[in-house]
This record gives sequence, C-alpha cells and structure tokens, in this order.
Amino acid sequence: MMNLLSVTWDVSPYIFHIGNFGLRWYSILFVLGFPIGYKMFIDFYKKEGLDVNLLEPLLYALLIGTVVGARLGHCLFYEPAYYLTSEHWLEIFMPWRGGLASHGGAIGVLLAIFWYVGRYGKKNGFDTMWLLDRLGIAVCFAGCFIRLGNLMNSEIYGEVTNLPWGFIFLRNGETEPKHPTQLYEALSYLILGFALMAVYKKGIKKIYRGFLFGTFLIVLFGMRFLIEFVKQPQVAFEENMSLDMGQWLSVPFIAAGIIILVWSYAARKSPILEAKPDHYCPPKKTTK
Repeated sequence: MMNLLSVTWDVSPYIFHIGNFGLRWYSILFVLGFPIGYKMFIDFYKKEGLDVNLLEPLLYALLIGTVVGARLGHCLFYEPAYYLTSEHWLEIFMPWRGGLASHGGAIGVLLAIFWYVGRYGKKNGFDTMWLLDRLGIAVCFAGCFIRLGNLMNSEIYGEVTNLPWGFIFLRNGETEPKHPTQLYEALSYLILGFALMAVYKKGIKKIYRGFLFGTFLIVLFGMRFLIEFVKQPQVAFEENMSLDMGQWLSVPFIAAGIIILVWSYAARKSPILEAKPDHYCPPKKTTK
C-alpha cells in the first residue's frame, strides 16, 4: 500500500530546451561547486599569505581531474564490459551521455593535486597535505551539489521504504516510495563541510596538519559506505555482491583517512603555513 506521507517526485531534469540542446540541473549543480570552492580558496590563500594568482592553475587542474577521473571511474569500475569494446570505446570520451563516478573523480582530484603541488608547492611554501586539508572542506560542498543534481535526474536512489520521506520517482515508472539516498548523501556532506570549516576557523590551534583531510576521508566515505546499504544496485553485476562497488571503492579511502590521522598525531606538524610547531598563527601582514 502506498505511503500517504511519501513525496511524489516528477521534476524535469532539464532547466530549458533550445532546439535539440537541453541544459540539465545536474550540469549546473556539478559546475557550481567550482566557483564556490574557488571563493573558499581565495579566503584560505589570503588568510595564510599566499598569492591568489596561484589559484588559476589549481582550478583548471581540479576541473580536468574531476571530469576525467569521474568519467574513467564510471567506465572502468561500473561498465568495463560495455566501454572496453571496439564498438563503444569512443563513448568513454562523451561524458555528456551520462556516467560519472565519484570515486574516480576523487582519484582524478588527487592526481591533479600532486601535479599542482609538484609544480607550485615547494617555491611557495606549501605541501600536499596542507592543500588537501583545505580541499576536503570545499569538496564537501561540491559533493552536496552533485548529489542534488542526481536527485534532479531521478537517479541513484534507494530501495523501497515506509519512512515518511520516501520519494516516488514517477519519471522512472516507480509506484512505491524509495529511499532518497541522494538527499542522505547531500545532507551528510553538507554537515561535514560546515563542521570542517568550523574547525578550521575556530579550532585550528588544537589540531595538526592532516587532521582535516583524514577526518574528511573517514566521514565522507564512511557515510557513503553506510548509505549504500539502502541504495539500489547501479549495475547488474552488483546484485549478487555482499558489498556493492561503491562500498568496495570506499574502503581504501576510509583506510587512507585512518592512516593520515595516525600520521597527523605522530608528525605533529603545524596546520598553518610557515608556523612553528607550538605556534599556530597565520603569517603577520606588513603594512605599507
């Protein structure tokens, strides 16, 4: 029997159409994370005395790393039997046809960060972990927007539920309320983002370098791991798996987060640039 308290979801994934071109909500929400993250990094760089002109190559590197990594992640992790064929391999280079994986995007972002730090880090006094501590905050908000985009696409949702906030995704022919796992993830990422930002602004004196990023990995991918238990399989081969592909791909990130936290407390390195181990203050600005 249908739950009378459920949400009937029949929202168009498109904002508008012009001829054969249609602009999706997902596209806007996916891209929105980049200017918001850029603004956050302007504040980070100014606060700690870095030249904001260094952000332009970081933005491009992250944009390329995210899109390429997410696309390859979907093609290689979820549908290799389809894409790694002579008939369909060219579709790997067509992300607009759908198919992006967050775990692949995470790997692409890490590779972009390694390149950026190798190119600009040493001469400007920052290292990979310093940058990742701050990037994790921005990624939380970007991830929230992406999951809201999934909701607008009526995709990546959960199993049948009797909870009052279940969504009936009419565009997919659903007749029963399903777990809105897109919202579960979006909300968990948003809360994590605000929590990490609060620690950065108010509690930076009480932590060490690596704490923010380690916590980010454990909580974000930990929540992803748990939410997958109520999510429908994305591809057919997941139906007979005890843990789905999203969960197996989350485990290394959670383990990496634990290792980073252990390293953070062992190294006891200042989270602020050019600060002494026992003095957590941003560089002083000189007046002219």
